[in-house]
Amino acid sequence: MDLAYIPSPSTGVIHLGPIPLRGYAFCIIIGVFVAVWLGNRRWIARGGKPGTVADIAVWAVPFGLVGGRLYHVITDYQLYFGEGRNWVDAFKIWEGGLGIWGAIALGAVGAWIGCRLRGIPLPAWADALAPGIALAQACGRWGNWFNQELYGRATDLPWALKISEGPNRVAGTYHPTFLYESLWCVGVALLVIWADRRFKLGHGRAFALYVAAYCVGRGWIEYMRVDEAHHILGVRLNVWTSIVVFLLAVTYLVLSAKLRPGREAIVEPDREPSGGSEPAAEAGSEPATAKAGAGAVPKAGSEPSAKADAPKTGADADPKAGATAEDKSTGGDEAAGAKAPEAKKL
Repeated sequence: MDLAYIPSPSTGVIHLGPIPLRGYAFCIIIGVFVAVWLGNRRWIARGGKPGTVADIAVWAVPFGLVGGRLYHVITDYQLYFGEGRNWVDAFKIWEGGLGIWGAIALGAVGAWIGCRLRGIPLPAWADALAPGIALAQACGRWGNWFNQELYGRATDLPWALKISEGPNRVAGTYHPTFLYESLWCVGVALLVIWADRRFKLGHGRAFALYVAAYCVGRGWIEYMRVDEAHHILGVRLNVWTSIVVFLLAVTYLVLSAKLRPGREAIVEPDREPSGGSEPAAEAGSEPATAKAGAGAVPKAGSEPSAKADAPKTGADADPKAGATAEDKSTGGDEAAGAKAPEAKKL
């Protein structure tokens, strides 16, 4: 008799009238929101604009979902195109089956398109989003719990996962590999955040660290799983994929640190005037130099100031100058500031 275990939900879907609410889909959606929220905070901290991460995610997420599904269908084609199988099931993404390798690869294509449209370097955006992607995976793995899939070997440990009888599964208690990977991904996110603060990772190195750290955990967790999978030399395909991707990520880390040390100074082009700059002068407005005092150039077509340029006459005339209106009119224009000649006595 098992004294302790992790129960599985009796169903992975709740019907709200005619609308099915699937736990797997909720986990994916929650993961996307977490990734965008954290990525936006990190992007702003690096000098980017609010909302940019979400704008690019509009491209990356759909591409990632398609890529993840394609990877799963291609590597497990026998589930959909084998004898007695229905190929239409390949489109039922709500039943589970997203390969992270395909999701990251094709999601990067979508992100590249979004970054190109905004004039943003893809490595900088990927660095900001890296820990958020790890947390999104941590959330998404709970979708496997709702579907009672991707568990490990049989065990009687207190944290064993209890699986009920169903299609392609046998009732019993198994290693909760979904939980192992979820916790591992949380650890990867914390590692990337710490390393980024400590070493000021840039030019895609924070993302490469996330990939390398995830592959380490995925390798040993994948080795524990008992679901059907392709094998190469007796080793599961995803284990080989983890090894290859890990080596590529580490190679990038080393080469990038040598070729492009440090972090990007500017991650997003400033297409708008900064908040502290003076607004541009409106058409027809008086130039700023008009307020500078003497020597300011008046606007074209405007009349000179009566007090600054026009000669004083009558009661307003300077008593020292002694100039009359007739003297001024016959004497011609004089330079500004010049003393008028003394008037003759009649």
